[in-house]
Amino acid sequence: MSFPHILLALLVTLIWGVNFVVIKVGLHDFPPLLFCALRFALAALPLLILRGPMPAPFWRIVQIGVLLGVIKFGLLFVGMHLGMPAGLSSLVLQSQVFFTVLIAALVLGERPSRRAWCGLVLAAGGLLLIASERPLGDSLLAFSLVVVAALAWAFANIATKRSGAQDMLRLICWVSLIPPLPLLALSWVFEGPEAILGAMRGITWSGVGALLYIAFFATTVGFALWSFLLRRYPASLVVPFSLAVPISGLLCGWLLLDEQLSTRALLACGLVFVGLAITILPAQLWRRKRAAL
Repeated sequence: MSFPHILLALLVTLIWGVNFVVIKVGLHDFPPLLFCALRFALAALPLLILRGPMPAPFWRIVQIGVLLGVIKFGLLFVGMHLGMPAGLSSLVLQSQVFFTVLIAALVLGERPSRRAWCGLVLAAGGLLLIASERPLGDSLLAFSLVVVAALAWAFANIATKRSGAQDMLRLICWVSLIPPLPLLALSWVFEGPEAILGAMRGITWSGVGALLYIAFFATTVGFALWSFLLRRYPASLVVPFSLAVPISGLLCGWLLLDEQLSTRALLACGLVFVGLAITILPAQLWRRKRAAL
């Protein structure tokens, strides 16, 4: 993986790490399913100026849209609304890395090396260290919904890789056309018209800011870059980067919000990044390092 593409992947982890805090802010203004529907409706707006044919077969766009927009984010937002903390949600969602690697091995024949598995296990240990310091919340249902959301994301990663799309910005914009109507229908049934109208009448500037961030930064920019990397590299090389999403969230809280990081959390951050380095850096580099020693 080239160094510029490694930097792109780390940029995505930063955008998504901040996103979990932003989601919590937005859920103060919107019911979760409505919030998710509005997010994808806005993310589809660039299609008004982007020209050209569909970037992938329509059935594949629908498949990714349902997996990523309706199931993954619908369940994630509901789970966080039911009590899953933002930090723990970002951790649990990264189980998609292991789901994706396993599915890619079964479906695409991508076999991670022994070194890659060692790196993934080490990074997972770092995440478990962080999780041990965070409360689970009051709802086992909320936790389970986030786990299922992670599984849906894994299938969406595989569908994206198999889409054959070349223009990833147009792909994510087309994909964003699929979730709004199903999510609005689910919101109408489960959250009710009064909650929808109340949210639209009582919207605040913080709610607007949260909506714009998750629509354009987390969705349009983040998933366009993520899809670009998935198209160029094996899934087992790209998806481990998302293990750094909770780390970027923790570090942003420390730098911007003066949140405290314990010694255990700092050690866990180090474990995650060492695990990522073992997973993604070329084997030739490690051989040169050992030879130099």
